[in-house]
Amino acid sequence: MRRNLIPALILVGIVVPTAYVVSGVSRTVIAQARVPVPPAPPDVSAPPSDADKRPSGLASRLITPGAGAEKAVLTDIVTVHYTGWTTDGNMVDSSFARGTPSMFPLNRSLLGWRECVQLMTVGETRRCWLPEPLAYAGQAGRAKGMIVFDIQLIDVRPSPTIPPPDVKEPPDDAKRTASGLLYKVLKPGTGVRKPQAWDRVSVHYTGWTTDGKMFDSSITRGQPTIMQLDQVIKGWTEGVTMMVEGERTRFWVPESLAYKGEAGSPKGMLVFDIDLVEIKR
Repeated sequence: MRRNLIPALILVGIVVPTAYVVSGVSRTVIAQARVPVPPAPPDVSAPPSDADKRPSGLASRLITPGAGAEKAVLTDIVTVHYTGWTTDGNMVDSSFARGTPSMFPLNRSLLGWRECVQLMTVGETRRCWLPEPLAYAGQAGRAKGMIVFDIQLIDVRPSPTIPPPDVKEPPDDAKRTASGLLYKVLKPGTGVRKPQAWDRVSVHYTGWTTDGKMFDSSITRGQPTIMQLDQVIKGWTEGVTMMVEGERTRFWVPESLAYKGEAGSPKGMLVFDIDLVEIKR
């Protein structure tokens, strides 16, 4: 059997219209994973005196500090949990109601979201008061007036359409295995378990050719992919079994460990950013 990178399954992508903060997800996810939504905060009606007020009219207040210094830029893909309310306390939208964080391009969110999220560091929760021009801007069928969002910034990653600066060749600090696989850890993991070569894993990934062309990405579909490690290219089997859960690593996979020149497949060395989300044992 030919060893494809992607297993034979259909994923439901997240499409993000510009009029929305986020869009819908699979109905199955909604039905199976609904959880309680946070109640409206006591200061939902107006920003308090200690809120940070911006020239645009955006106001925000830190709720929980982040864990580091990493921030999003406008072209990034962000992963967030959030809830939004009108100033009278009615909920507008919530990722908690779907039971899963939302992932989307920051530059396709509401204007107030773009500004507020760029103030945040990863791990931070911030309350943001969006005046109507920065929220739904009077759109028909949308909530009117100021909208208040509690936003937790879970993760930030570059857009998969923007190739990494070292896509042409591995940097000097990349490590090499005996097989010729090269790699560099981009984000340390949060766990200690490593998968075995026969395990099923949940991963987020993007693949590029060395001329910077993206040929596949789970990020553009908005959901991680589940795959069997003994049914993917050799570079993936070797590389992912070196990772721990929560880790993000960049791999430079020589053609001998990738598609070996097979017709219809990407040629030459391939570069992958891989997040090991979960080991499915």
